[in-house]
Amino acid sequence: MSKEKHHRDWILRRCCGAFCACFLTLAAVVGFIVLVIYLALHPSKPSFYLQDVQLRSIDLSDPALSLNLQVTIASRNPNERVGVYYMSLDAFATYRDEPVTVAVALPAIYQGHKDASVWSPVLAGESVPVSGGAADAMRQDIAAGYVLLHVRVEGRVKWKVGSWVSGGYHLSVNCPALLATSGGAAAGGAFAFSAAAGGAVPAGVNTTVSLKFTHPADCTVDV
Repeated sequence: MSKEKHHRDWILRRCCGAFCACFLTLAAVVGFIVLVIYLALHPSKPSFYLQDVQLRSIDLSDPALSLNLQVTIASRNPNERVGVYYMSLDAFATYRDEPVTVAVALPAIYQGHKDASVWSPVLAGESVPVSGGAADAMRQDIAAGYVLLHVRVEGRVKWKVGSWVSGGYHLSVNCPALLATSGGAAAGGAFAFSAAAGGAVPAGVNTTVSLKFTHPADCTVDV
């Protein structure tokens, strides 16, 4: 009886070992095929461009900062065989690495081969808390006639090859937006600027300044 039980246990162990070996072999083969396809197609990360920035208002009279601007961001898929799913994208503006607007969700889209897409969100923030150093620096920049903001996009992308869709990858986009004084008020570029005491403008006094986007800018993209 013990010999039969031992024999059954031995067969069971052999079956389990064979099943595990087959499963691991299959997983390795599938992984190898996916790797070969990925390397053969070699998807390139999408390109992003900041096409326009319309600055509507800046208010520094409060210890916090209030800002309103509309931006136009374009994206292009450089791949000939790979599509891109843009998922859960959020756009916001920063100044000296500090957020100065709240994040705005961008529509999720699919971008085909060599396709381009454009988003034009309004980025705004009311009484956004910033460090005193950042607020003072922005006052000085505006008085000097320029402000360097950064438009950021954070989200996830998926690659699509035929019917196969990859897992999600983190997407990080950083676009420099240089705004400078112009000779005349450009559309959307002139606004009443309020500064707190100690700034270039006396407390409680508004002055009209004109800052316009100087030129379209390439964005850095990390995937």
